[in-house]
Amino acid sequence: MSLMALMAALNPIQTVKASESLPHGLLVVTIDCLPAWMLSAWGATWVATPSMDTLAARGIVLDRLITPSLDPRSSIEDLFGGFGKGSLFDIAAAAGWRTAILSDDPATPDRVALASGCGQSIDVWEVPAVATRSPAARNSETNLARLFSQAREVVVAGNHQCVWCHAGSLGVSWDAPDIFRTSYIDAEDPPPPPGAGVPYFTVDASTNPDLVMGVRQVFAGQLTLLDFWLGRLLESVQSTAANGKHWGVLVMGVRGLPLGLHGTVGCLPACTDAAGKNQWSGLPYGERVHVPAVFVDPVGWMACQRYGGLVVPADLGATLQDLIAAPRDALSRRGRSLTTLLESSDVPARDRVVVMAQDGAALITPGWHLLLERPEAAQPAQLFAKPDDFFELSDVANRCPGITEEMQAALESAWQGDLERAWQTPLSPEVIGGLTPF
Repeated sequence: MSLMALMAALNPIQTVKASESLPHGLLVVTIDCLPAWMLSAWGATWVATPSMDTLAARGIVLDRLITPSLDPRSSIEDLFGGFGKGSLFDIAAAAGWRTAILSDDPATPDRVALASGCGQSIDVWEVPAVATRSPAARNSETNLARLFSQAREVVVAGNHQCVWCHAGSLGVSWDAPDIFRTSYIDAEDPPPPPGAGVPYFTVDASTNPDLVMGVRQVFAGQLTLLDFWLGRLLESVQSTAANGKHWGVLVMGVRGLPLGLHGTVGCLPACTDAAGKNQWSGLPYGERVHVPAVFVDPVGWMACQRYGGLVVPADLGATLQDLIAAPRDALSRRGRSLTTLLESSDVPARDRVVVMAQDGAALITPGWHLLLERPEAAQPAQLFAKPDDFFELSDVANRCPGITEEMQAALESAWQGDLERAWQTPLSPEVIGGLTPF
């Protein structure tokens, strides 16, 4: 008996198929600078994120969500299918839903204006994140508190059926009160870095390892603060279930954050380059492109489940669209809908994700992660075995020359301007490798 058949047998009162149950509402929370490896549901058991853990128990954890770009704006546009006609907001409006968008990123309203121009019912709340020098004195004075409190008020008011909340302050200020960060400091540890500024520095042989650890401890405190306010927002959605209204919920990262695994800590300030050129620099290691995601369907069929297949933001976007509208032609969309996961494990898994960045590119399959710097760098490709080498620390390119050459040939076509070929070139079973998604 399959896992899904067993679940159905244990829950005989659920006679409605999950994909045929229209949710009463949809909450989407996107978070910038949120790497998967720093959350307990992805293995970081030393970081306290009880709200995220509770959400994971209610839904399906996507183990390998990969962003094809280091630019968070690209991930967001892939998730929503753009901001014009045919986007998630357009579909929500066609279903008679009113949309609320709350963001601490000042660029968000400009993008939403594109959607609003299509005559859609969209209300926007701007809650700008403030770069502070010192941690906040109180929890309620932080950037995350202001954003999520406003989002909670919108959900409780009940005037919107589609709510998107975007948090970008993890890349602006680590303003969690001292009690959040000190909870991760042991008595024998040196003091953590002071202030609330988001750090950026390179790591080499001369770097004090205590500094890198201190940054991770401060960031862990910021994640616990994020988890607290996320939990308050999720509670407001949960309360609607008491009135017979069941919402679909998606919480996901849109970009990771380097924390010293590959020579860099933190991210460049947003004001470094108005065009964003320097802001998205770096090589696409997993710490930058492997982000977390938890999806809770309105029926609750996939509680306490994990999906290990490769997923991109566009797949989640297609899934959300199918939740609130009849499935459309998959070829007309950027992603593959995962709605069949709500009823069975029979979902075609991706055999690769191609990541293009300013300084390099990556070809990621279920069994491998190949990293290739720009051609002018004249550096050999790096190859890491998945899922064993979670942090890409052991380069095995010289031990697996056949796999390296095949993956490199596919990836080089992207540098030559043929990105489609990199996504479509047939790969051998040895290159795809890996385990089954479940």
